Amino acid sequence: MFHSLLNALPGSVAQGILMGIMAIGVYITYKVLDFADLTVDGSLCTGGAVAVMLILNGVNPYVAMLAAFVAGMLAGLMTGFFHTVMGIPGILSGILSQLGLYSINMRIMGKSNQAVSVDKYDLVVSLRYITSAIVVGLIFVVVVIAILYWYLGTESGSAVRATGSNEHMARAQGINTNIGKIIGLVISNGLVGLSGALYAQYNGNSDINMGRGAIVIGLASVIIGEVLFGKLFRNFALRLFSVVLGCIIYFAVIALVLQLGLNSQDLKLFSALIVAIFLAIPYWGAKYRASHPAKVKEETGKEEA
Repeated sequence: MFHSLLNALPGSVAQGILMGIMAIGVYITYKVLDFADLTVDGSLCTGGAVAVMLILNGVNPYVAMLAAFVAGMLAGLMTGFFHTVMGIPGILSGILSQLGLYSINMRIMGKSNQAVSVDKYDLVVSLRYITSAIVVGLIFVVVVIAILYWYLGTESGSAVRATGSNEHMARAQGINTNIGKIIGLVISNGLVGLSGALYAQYNGNSDINMGRGAIVIGLASVIIGEVLFGKLFRNFALRLFSVVLGCIIYFAVIALVLQLGLNSQDLKLFSALIVAIFLAIPYWGAKYRASHPAKVKEETGKEEA
């Protein structure tokens, strides 16, 4: 079993890196914008569907991924429109977009599944070449983090962060918070679409259900990264990278439990439990510190010494 787990580990790392880009998008809405966006389950498939269909029609894979990124941005724009212009609560806006994207994705693909073979097309990543997929995925992750780190330090990016930090204060400072929300959602879902394009190429197909449960994976990655690396990674760029590490750990844990004999039908339940446990850890930690202040102070003093 241990040997089988080691064999499965490179695949888990590759999946974690490629889906880690999606998790970074979730981080933007969940942590930076403070917006519960459920569009992710639909926009991941949108990115995969657009990329695969363009590749099948002879378009360069990199151009196809750019189109997938733009398609994801449009999905985020739709959610932002529902929320800011139509006044629909954030979580319902995401649900409506996710629901509408199901039909749109079916229209894009023409059927529920479209396969793309690495034998016939020059794909950017493929399950057949895992080492190459890991390297290419890491390059994409570094570029994405670098661009986000730069952008969120600009005036426009600071407005997005201010909107998520304190919307009322941001509005009092003259910031158009509606624009800030839309920009955050557009960037987030653009990254999700890009991740979907890479993941679809890696798996060799785009499936209508490929985005189902993606928000759970994204949240699990964010929470795992925060709990395990939050104190170690203070810099914003490193926090984004910790999300990718969280996604890798998530897929590694999934591979482990599958090797232990867990029924694949129970994976969604197991994923929900992972998220629930890691969400509860900070709460339990806060309760422990509140009930044992002297012990916490003593432990803190030892760490500083």
